[in-house]
This record gives sequence, structure tokens and C-alpha cells, in this order.
Amino acid sequence: MRITRCRKCPRLVDWREQIALEKRAAYRDWDYWGRPVPGFGDPSAAVYVLGLAPAAHGGNRTGRVFTGDRSGDWLFASLYRTGFANQPTSVTSDDGLELNGAFVAAAVRCAPPANKPLPSERDNCLPYAAAEIGLLTNLRAIVCLGAFAWDAAFRLLGVKPKPKFGHGAEYEAGGITVIASFHPSQQNTFTGKLTEPMLDAVFKRAKELM
Repeated sequence: MRITRCRKCPRLVDWREQIALEKRAAYRDWDYWGRPVPGFGDPSAAVYVLGLAPAAHGGNRTGRVFTGDRSGDWLFASLYRTGFANQPTSVTSDDGLELNGAFVAAAVRCAPPANKPLPSERDNCLPYAAAEIGLLTNLRAIVCLGAFAWDAAFRLLGVKPKPKFGHGAEYEAGGITVIASFHPSQQNTFTGKLTEPMLDAVFKRAKELM
């Protein structure tokens, strides 16, 4: 797969490979993925879920987007509750998780230092999301997890000026409805800025658009 061989961004390449070698103590026995992380899900999906980037010890470790980290725990539990996933957990790339009607990806495919990609790194990566979206012939909605994904989605759709981000915000462009959610990061979930009912409401809305 072309995505997994990408080396366009030297800073990201160095970081993802450094993390894969140094590892976290809890995962010292893991053979880290340490490469760009492709999207995952139903090839007939009507809903494209777009996040920021793989977690250093999540997707960068497991090789599957939003897998093996706390944000993924929240995301896939919500997808399960709203009927998009066959199970509420995403632990490893071979844990039996299947998505129905949804495809999950990240705007940037390599784990970035401090979880903050540079604009040039975002721009290098967006063609991969564009290619995935182009293959989803049933696409009706893009759910953006966080402001970074919201910005990326409108760059992909060529919409200017970018609509204002806010949880639950919607914007229709070319037959696709873009829906905003706060990112299910620990910063948001621990503080109550994002709750399970709030996240579920976003995916219920996406299901209505199917």
C-alpha cells in the first residue's frame, strides 16, 4: 500500500521510527508498526470519520488508526453504540473489529511530535484522504474529530472560507454533510468537555444522513 511506504516528511519519519525503537515500558515486548497508518473500515461506507493523526503508542504501535489508545476507546465504543461497529473495543489490528457503514482515517498518517503536525505535513498527507474519499462512492457524511480534522475536511472539499468549528456544527458541500465533534482526547473526555451522549449524538446524526 502506497500510504505505508510514504517518507515525504522527514520530521515525521524520524519521530515515528524513534518511538518504534524506544517504545513505552508497558509495550516493550511489542513490535511497533512505526510507519504511516492507513484508513480502516467499510469500503461501502457512507460515513468517513476523520481524526488528527495516529497516537505515538496507539496507531503507531498497532498499525491501525485509533487502535490501542484512549481516544480510540471512546471512538469505537460510540461507533458500537450507534450501530457502526461490531464490537466496542479496538485493541490490536487483528482483534476482529469490523465497521459497517463507516470508514475511519486521520488527516495526517504518521504520529507527530507533541501531536502537532506542521501545515506542510498536513498538506503532504491530505492526498491520501482525498484518494480514500474518492473510492467511497456512497459517501454522505464526514465526521470531523476536532478542529484540525474540520480544517482538513474543508481543504479536501475546496470550501473557502472555512465554516466556524463547534461541536455539532454542520455544513453541506456537494452532497456531503460535514459534522463537527470535539476530539475524544483525554483532555476533552476527562474534563467533561466531550461526553458519551455528545459523541453518540454526532454519529446518530451521521446515520440519519445515510
